[in-house]
Amino acid sequence: MHLAAQAGVRYAMENPHSYVHSNIAGLVTLLEACKSAYPQPSVVWASSSSVYGLNENVPFSESDRTDQPASLYAATKKAGEEITHTYNHIYGLSITGLRFFTVYGPWGRPDMAYFSFTRNILQGKPITVYRGKDRADLARDFTFIDDIVKGCVGSLDTSGKSTGSGGKKRGPAPYRIFNLGNTSPVTVPTLVSLLERHLKVKAKRNFVDMPGNGDVPFTHANISLAHRELGYKPTTDLATGLKKFVKWYLSYYGYNHGKAVN
Repeated sequence: MHLAAQAGVRYAMENPHSYVHSNIAGLVTLLEACKSAYPQPSVVWASSSSVYGLNENVPFSESDRTDQPASLYAATKKAGEEITHTYNHIYGLSITGLRFFTVYGPWGRPDMAYFSFTRNILQGKPITVYRGKDRADLARDFTFIDDIVKGCVGSLDTSGKSTGSGGKKRGPAPYRIFNLGNTSPVTVPTLVSLLERHLKVKAKRNFVDMPGNGDVPFTHANISLAHRELGYKPTTDLATGLKKFVKWYLSYYGYNHGKAVN
């Protein structure tokens, strides 16, 4: 299972080479090792819901177009899907790509909105809430980490065998792509309200029009394929997941409603 990547949409504008280095060159290095291994492993790797880019079909389905990325990060993940397909076709590697939808929870990425919102709310700092065209609220298909883990394990359990030996393919091998989302988009202001409730602190909100940094106005996963093939069935709604995250955050960082805990 290959989950390593340079993640995030915005930082890609500042340091594009780090994304190419990790998400494309790093992936090829891994696939080169896998193709020559004996026996060849099956590969499950992290793609991203960002590959849907400017697609406006809702909910996003694996059969939708993904050739209009809105960010360099998305483009590197789309490139990864094409590269893995090539290795599947030429070398018989069993490949499963997982398009994650806004994964959150304990031990999450500090650069994501829910994480930085929590930090700033507790420190009494204002938070920036982006709005889309015509002041529409942005929405994300927030997916709790426990549900994602179940989807990852299901992908490994059902991956099917690679068919190559010594870098030569003996027959067709599985090539699969699945959405792993919660299929229940929630607006960013609603996310903030839930955090306020769990933290028992009011947020200072600054509403700003979304900059042209590659972010998309909404994401929404069709998970019927993953449900059918992997038995994937998310069970954690955003209110429940954020409650678990906040409990972890306060324990880990030692905050108690704005005051340091000894």
